[in-house]
Amino acid sequence: MSAEVAEVQVSLDGGVGRIVLNRPRALNSLTHGMITALHATLTDWATDDGVRTVVLTGAGERGLCAGADIRALHDDAKAGGAGARAFFRDEYRLNALIARYPKPYVAVMDGITMGGGVGLSAHGAVRIVTERSTVAMPETRIGLVPDVGGSRLLALAPGELGTHLGLTSASMGPGDALLCGFADHFVPSARIPALLDALAGGSDPAAAVAGHAEPAPSAALAEQRGWIDACYAADTVEEIVERLLNSGVAEAKEAGEAVLDNSPTAVKVTLAALRRARTLPSLEAVLDQEYRVSCAALAAHDLVEGIRAQVIDKDREPRWSPATLGEVGEADVARFLAPRGDDELGLA
Repeated sequence: MSAEVAEVQVSLDGGVGRIVLNRPRALNSLTHGMITALHATLTDWATDDGVRTVVLTGAGERGLCAGADIRALHDDAKAGGAGARAFFRDEYRLNALIARYPKPYVAVMDGITMGGGVGLSAHGAVRIVTERSTVAMPETRIGLVPDVGGSRLLALAPGELGTHLGLTSASMGPGDALLCGFADHFVPSARIPALLDALAGGSDPAAAVAGHAEPAPSAALAEQRGWIDACYAADTVEEIVERLLNSGVAEAKEAGEAVLDNSPTAVKVTLAALRRARTLPSLEAVLDQEYRVSCAALAAHDLVEGIRAQVIDKDREPRWSPATLGEVGEADVARFLAPRGDDELGLA
């Protein structure tokens, strides 16, 4: 068995197709080979009468999936980005397949579930979080923009919660993930094995989850809706930051500082992308937009620099270019959202 196939473990268990992301030392981060294997498996199972339900989990104790292998993304972007563009194209097509999957697709978002991990789970029919779940779209921290359909999830979150999460790269606990529409059910991690056994025994997914779920934990963001909705309703990132810093609320000030720490270009493009995502008719249309944005990011300065600072050198001191919000003009943002001619995803 090749290394690529081994990174995705596939099995059948009583009519349940089990998919286990199997790179635990790398927090199950996604390679292109894993994306290809997942797409092929799900396509086969879609018409296989022996597969009643699909269940996605991650190997190890730390999480479902931390997202794409951003070291590989960094290296490919420096070399021109052709491989990364192909990765994004196949990844976003996989996200669309999961969202329209004809059979129950159960995603167990136990532990860290970020970026590409959200794309594999939060578009599924049955989305489960546990007390260990940490869910996030942290792209602006590395000079990227929320993708894998995440900009649609953020755009549809209550009020301006999604704008807050997208611009700051903040994480959600299980209660916040449920509040923001990234998950449906809370099941304690200790009950996950019994839930999987019930599914393998023939239980309907809805009944199996109902038999093991508990009431949702409290959502920290619910108590902060007042300042979040007021501050992030502004039309520009500059005004949002001004409102956050001057609100008199300690958490708002921290959020404003977090926005200023992230890539100025990425946060401006993120705000524009989220506002547009609210008006787009489907996930597929949002994925088309995200492909344009991600390809543009590959050719820009901040993605390589952000990954260098956060992951390669780990100095946590990215040198963004442009360095300030004021230096990022409307034309700069428009370039990220512009059609790419023959190089379009074309899902919508």
